[in-house]
Amino acid sequence: METILSITNLHKRYGSLQALKEVSFEIKKGHVYGILGPNGSGKSTTLGIVLNVVNKTSGTYSWFGGKVQTHEALQKVGAIIERPNFYPYMTAEQNLKLVCKIKNINYSKIQEKLELVGLIERKDSKFSSFSLGMKQRLAIASALLNDPEILILDEPTNGLDPQGIHQIRAIIKKIAAMGTTILLASHLLDEVEKVCTQVLVLRKGTVLYSGPVDGMSTNESFFELQSKDNTLLVKALQTHPSIETIKEADGKVFVYLKTALEAADLNQFLFEKNIFLSHLVTRKNSLEEQFLELTKTNKTTTQN
Repeated sequence: METILSITNLHKRYGSLQALKEVSFEIKKGHVYGILGPNGSGKSTTLGIVLNVVNKTSGTYSWFGGKVQTHEALQKVGAIIERPNFYPYMTAEQNLKLVCKIKNINYSKIQEKLELVGLIERKDSKFSSFSLGMKQRLAIASALLNDPEILILDEPTNGLDPQGIHQIRAIIKKIAAMGTTILLASHLLDEVEKVCTQVLVLRKGTVLYSGPVDGMSTNESFFELQSKDNTLLVKALQTHPSIETIKEADGKVFVYLKTALEAADLNQFLFEKNIFLSHLVTRKNSLEEQFLELTKTNKTTTQN
């Protein structure tokens, strides 16, 4: 599968502040990638570097297998990394015609892209009359005019109401279904979970996880137990060599492992100690729980 973007050991410093540290990942053609992390984790810095608007401190990145120089590669990239900025007194169509003229793109693309983002009926409306969601959709249409191989979006639903968020996500899915590779940065787990297939989790400029979105929630499993006497249950569990941590909440006992252990083997172990379980469930951390665990932060300030 063709590599669209390859990043290796990317570092960025702003004076004494380490904004990125050893960031490495690859983007393959045809996938939807998310860079996920709290505000200040380094998402926008990463995008700025690969789009050649922020200078890296060290490390390397290459577009399309290194076959073309960055300035040439960026002609195949569509990107929205700031708030939509069009002429307010011009219509949607007039603004896109201006973009076409600047980028030497045929005007025939305008109607196609306005239809894609659901703005064809508002093509003659002035930009100043648009809602924030409509402005963002027009920005996406603009970024797609050159039929890019990859679309880069920085916090695409930031500040939108629920309807606007739903519309932007639907458009992203539609664009991806048409074969365009997408890279989006977001601090919203829900956004990445719903539209991305691959995710890079950043915290303070460091990669905490890279891989399939679903893989984030499969890293750790635990048991949820209950018996008539949870005090005796806990005492027995403390003697098992595979158990690392035991917690109690809401009348249940939660068991976290340091080595693999099957539910049947745990049940047998307790049975032999005359402890009979009324409840035994194997659980995995939800994606939200895993993300919160990964991104626990202190008060250190970082650059976004």
